[in-house]
Amino acid sequence: MDTQKIIALDKKYYMNTFGERIPIVFEYGQQSTLYDKEGKAYTDFVAGIAVNVLGYGHPALVEAITSQAKKLIHCSNLFYIEAQAQLAKLLVENSCGDRVFFANSGAEANEGAIKLARKYFRDKGMNKYEIITAVNSFHGRTLATLAATGQEKYQKPFVPMPAGFKSVPYNDLEAVRNAITDSTCAVMIELIQGEGGVIEATHEYVKGLEQLCSERGILLILDEVQTGIGRTGKLFAYQHFDIQPDIITLAKGLGGGVPIGAIIAKESVASAFEPGSHGSTFGGNPLACSASIAVLTTLLQEGLIERCAEVGNYFKQKLNALKDRYHFIKDVRGKGLMLGMELDPSVPGKEVVNAALSEGYIINCAGHNTLRFVPPLVITKQEIDGLVDTLDKIFKRTLETRK
Repeated sequence: MDTQKIIALDKKYYMNTFGERIPIVFEYGQQSTLYDKEGKAYTDFVAGIAVNVLGYGHPALVEAITSQAKKLIHCSNLFYIEAQAQLAKLLVENSCGDRVFFANSGAEANEGAIKLARKYFRDKGMNKYEIITAVNSFHGRTLATLAATGQEKYQKPFVPMPAGFKSVPYNDLEAVRNAITDSTCAVMIELIQGEGGVIEATHEYVKGLEQLCSERGILLILDEVQTGIGRTGKLFAYQHFDIQPDIITLAKGLGGGVPIGAIIAKESVASAFEPGSHGSTFGGNPLACSASIAVLTTLLQEGLIERCAEVGNYFKQKLNALKDRYHFIKDVRGKGLMLGMELDPSVPGKEVVNAALSEGYIINCAGHNTLRFVPPLVITKQEIDGLVDTLDKIFKRTLETRK
């Protein structure tokens, strides 16, 4: 089926939740390159929005999926599942957590973390249910995770929001302290706000949150849906800060493109989930868990996480060189291969995204007019050089048109 027929079918039958999509249909991918129906190649610096950490067609992931699909795709959680048990072990052995629950997405993982935090205190006979989050955060699109999201634009069409959430300014420890009440059960933050514009948490803020939560007897939940699975140059972003959160949520890169989410929790907290208190039909199915095992094993054994840190530093230096050249680049932020370049509002990020796309580079624009770069962790320095040269040309044209 050609591109125009696919677009026509979509416009007729699919709910229009994504607006006017980019009129491209991809046929296949290899490593960091996608090929559309017409055979044009695009170097991908979005990776399905921080999902395809091994890029496209990685042999370990393809083999894991195909071999498992031949045996068993789905099995009810009424039974023990080999790959599920193996993946849980792998996550626990490489994190500060003790127990894992598998879901299907980041929103589901965050929803489960919210339930777990509330039940933890309910089991203690304490009426603690409020969760403090950060302004500009993004935690998902279910009603509860929308309520947790600190952006009114996402909440407005669906009011009233579920009760029990309050958002305070990011990187403001005193604001969190002042927001804590006798009803507070947890603080939930992203260590880098991805959708919010690649805004980094400061070391002092994160360490202060850990201490504050400990002092006040509340839980620290880290939403690592986007920052986890090697994205920042560590397996988990919390490892940059020498802290031990009570609950961690994962998704996106965890399955390398196969939908899977996870909640990792300390034993004392995880024990609040008892038979019947939570569950999932598809969460932790054999196919998704096998894919995730392949992703994690490849990252850990082939040095891709360390490589991410090195290549990410190279990329950031290149972006900062552009910042030194063009006054309308306000900031370059991020860790590893989760980077952002904030532009002055006079240079619309979406126009830069479209110009890069026409040159064969896929990037996107997040909050605060920020170009977001979250490529596959297998991206090469040569591919980074190609994008930076392309951005340089686009920015030069921008200056010329403004004269």
